[in-house]
Amino acid sequence: MAEADNHRQPDDPPVQFRALEWVPQPAHLRLLDQRELPRRETYLQITEVDALVAAIVTLAVRGAPALGAAGALGVVVALEQAEREGWDESRLRAEIDRIRDARPTAVNLAWGVDEALGRRADGREAVLAAALQIVADDEAANRELSRVGADWLLARTGRERLRIVTHCNTGALATTAWGTAYGIIHELYTRGAVDLVYADETRPLLQGARLTSWELTRDGIEHVVQADGAAASTILRGLADAAIIGADRIAANADTANKIGSVALALACARAGIPFVVAAPSSTVDLRTPSGAQIRIEERDGAEVVTFDGAAIAPPGTRGFNPAFDVTPADLIAAVVTEHGVVEPARDPDPRIMERIAG
Repeated sequence: MAEADNHRQPDDPPVQFRALEWVPQPAHLRLLDQRELPRRETYLQITEVDALVAAIVTLAVRGAPALGAAGALGVVVALEQAEREGWDESRLRAEIDRIRDARPTAVNLAWGVDEALGRRADGREAVLAAALQIVADDEAANRELSRVGADWLLARTGRERLRIVTHCNTGALATTAWGTAYGIIHELYTRGAVDLVYADETRPLLQGARLTSWELTRDGIEHVVQADGAAASTILRGLADAAIIGADRIAANADTANKIGSVALALACARAGIPFVVAAPSSTVDLRTPSGAQIRIEERDGAEVVTFDGAAIAPPGTRGFNPAFDVTPADLIAAVVTEHGVVEPARDPDPRIMERIAG
């Protein structure tokens, strides 16, 4: 089941938050319900597989690194529910597979499930320890890749202060802590090197307007929210010095799947001659996928496109086309940053380039 707790209003003083965490007593997975932001902060107590799958599918929890951790901790949720309800082995594996397959494009979800499940023979505590290690490792990876990425951007641009375009949400809400693309922005901000952030609204569910702006506001980083359709013009008018995005899956050749709209930024950056940077932990790299052509693109309910907050914004009967992700070709990507370093796919078209920073 999922129970809501800890309601906070937007004008309450900010506190440290985690998109997800394991609470030992009573044992449950605690998720910050991102569907409710920025109107209020509501936390879900997840004790059943049904509730976790629903939270993943409806984007109460989202972002590739956060999904990896949720998948790993979801194995613990499944084991505890199996013990309570007397599931046989077949039922248990089917329920774990439901978690693993809840969102197909983000590689981290299946990876997190598999990592935790690999410790099952050693018992529930070993599975939990493996899941908690994923949480800790992700935060450490995010902080390191942020440092590396900030160094690269400042060196590449030669500027002391940067105007940055970002897309969707890649901060602490999308990870176990700190952030990926947002983490680089935050690192630059701590160095006094951010002039302005352009946060794309990110249609149709407005993760940029609702979530990235919420984090930027909490962190005191100067920013504006812009319509997705304005982003290419912002770049071509010379109003930005770089674009930084996260990733849901990075193929061996550095083709990158990310939130729909990302490839438009890459095309504009290529024309403007400014860096387009992908930032992700090495767990997002999928060396088994040779290129973006093999990445399955999740298609979500078209109603998300033709309605807003429950109200129709298109004529009755209009169908929505709603791919959740697009794939940016490697030759449009100036840099991919993980905690293990930086590669420059646009300058180095190596079909296995991601092996260098996959860890």
